[in-house]
Amino acid sequence: MKILISACLLGIPCRYDGKAKPQPWAEALAGRHDLVPVCPEQLGGLPTPRTPSERRGDRVVMNTGADVTEQYRRGAEAALRLCRLTGCEAAILKERSPSCGCGEIYDGSFSGTLTAGDGVTAELLRKNGIPVYGESHVAALLD
Repeated sequence: MKILISACLLGIPCRYDGKAKPQPWAEALAGRHDLVPVCPEQLGGLPTPRTPSERRGDRVVMNTGADVTEQYRRGAEAALRLCRLTGCEAAILKERSPSCGCGEIYDGSFSGTLTAGDGVTAELLRKNGIPVYGESHVAALLD
């Protein structure tokens, strides 16, 4: 199966802090599935590193107060397009991210408080019928 995956989970330094979050299961997953790396924030035109951002309702704001909703939406649309063009049947995304978070994201107060919700990309993929998994739920794809 082809799977869209947050590039940072494969060890690509594209997170807001310029770092990666490589996962020990990535090699095993790549041995069983075709992985298509994506960083929606970069696809939306944001630099790496970049100022931390969080969702506030339908908006995405940086901790400086700058509104970056349009960049996040553009990145989500590009990720969906990539998913469709490459024939991905599912996505594994970085949990808690304002773009990739699935099920739980930071609440927009920049206090480290988590709340129920999805990032912009995870939400768009789900609305378009793509199953989305956070990195802590990858075991289901390794069985």
